[in-house]
Amino acid sequence: MISRPELRDSAPPSVQESMKSMDQLTEVQALSHSPGSMEERVRMVLDHARTCGASAAQVIVTHNVGLSVTVRKGEVDTLEHERDQQMALVAHFGQSKGSASTTDFSASALRQTAEAACRIARYTEPDPYAGLPDPEDQAQDWQELDLDHPWDCTSGNAIELARRIEAAGFALDPRIENSEGASVSTRRAMSFLGDSQGFMGGYRSTRHSLSCALVARDAAGMQRDYAYTVSRNPLELNDPEAVGRETAERTLRRLGSRKLGTRQCPVLFVPEMARGLIGSFTRAVGGGAQYRKSSFLLGAAGEEVFPGWMRIAEHPHLPGALGSAPFDGEGVRTRERELISGGVLQGYILDSYAARRLGLHTTGNAGGARNVTVQPHPGDKGFRELLAEMGTGLLVTELIGQGVNAVTGDYSRGAAGFWVEQGEIVYPVEEITIAGNLREMYRRIVAVGNDVDVRGNTRTGSILIESMTIAGE
Repeated sequence: MISRPELRDSAPPSVQESMKSMDQLTEVQALSHSPGSMEERVRMVLDHARTCGASAAQVIVTHNVGLSVTVRKGEVDTLEHERDQQMALVAHFGQSKGSASTTDFSASALRQTAEAACRIARYTEPDPYAGLPDPEDQAQDWQELDLDHPWDCTSGNAIELARRIEAAGFALDPRIENSEGASVSTRRAMSFLGDSQGFMGGYRSTRHSLSCALVARDAAGMQRDYAYTVSRNPLELNDPEAVGRETAERTLRRLGSRKLGTRQCPVLFVPEMARGLIGSFTRAVGGGAQYRKSSFLLGAAGEEVFPGWMRIAEHPHLPGALGSAPFDGEGVRTRERELISGGVLQGYILDSYAARRLGLHTTGNAGGARNVTVQPHPGDKGFRELLAEMGTGLLVTELIGQGVNAVTGDYSRGAAGFWVEQGEIVYPVEEITIAGNLREMYRRIVAVGNDVDVRGNTRTGSILIESMTIAGE
């Protein structure tokens, strides 16, 4: 973990001098617009929209500050300082709506924004499904989710941390000969939402990360790989040296990669790659894909989509998790819910607009599902046990390109990873394509491991699929 003293390390004087103007991040991170002052501005905009004739209105405010540094071969490659704010208003005139936004928070600019949204709404075709969510669905109070952990990290500190990450990677093995960069990023955000129905709410959140990508060479050629650590709390990040060493180890394992011949075989996706399979599922059951009839799981509610032992749930209130939120993008309360139970799709992921289009009720998912979690099963199997269960097959550690047809579910992506025999990794592979259809792939899931990756909004362990087509030489 990164210890508190390391957050205050001094950069070399030359770096401090050249970056002096950027090291106001600590001051900026106070977020000059508190939720209290935001509420005053939001009320003013809503009142002015009503004065202009709006029957209903919603205001969303975002304010972000951040710092991102990348070091390559010991030298600063990029240094970006972010500070932005925006207020967006949606004004409703009956079932017609118009929207406008501004980055100027002065009283005159906010009034002009409200007037612009109202002008647009007057000339917009009515949409019978438009409107604010039902007031009874909106959050009345909510728990503290431990989302806000500011990091007092100046640009000089960040540069030194990035250098340590990269240096640890280079020191591991002389075959590590190049770098695509080591990066340190910190970001703090405040979101505030208010509407003419009386909802007012906001919260702060943070996200910090360390990452690295390295290049190794041997007689067979060059390979690259990466590693990263991310958390809302900087004290929960892995040590910089640990990130560098992990990057180097992952890169070295790729040396000597071979190609495979075309075949059918079991495929094991490591958690970082398995996350994409679950992401395709959540997009397919999203309200937009359903009412547009552009989903391979169209109308699938109540159907057995996964094996009978599979369980996928949404947990939006996990303290400190990267996907947690007390309410959705419309102020609707977020809630725990089962998406898949006994392999059966329990319902769709809906905001209020999609719900009206489908004749259903909002699920509090404006902005998407949060902390989608796949239950490990059957039994409590780790990564090594899944390799043993697969026996002989392909371990996928990298996917290339998009290659997913959201309408048909056809799946074809470039891949790299390792060939496994008798439960043991025998050599790395590259330049292959894995193919199938997601509906069939989901039903052919054999196991989900307990090696759950929590570094994102989708939380899953490794996923073993009974068989897929591998296209190679």
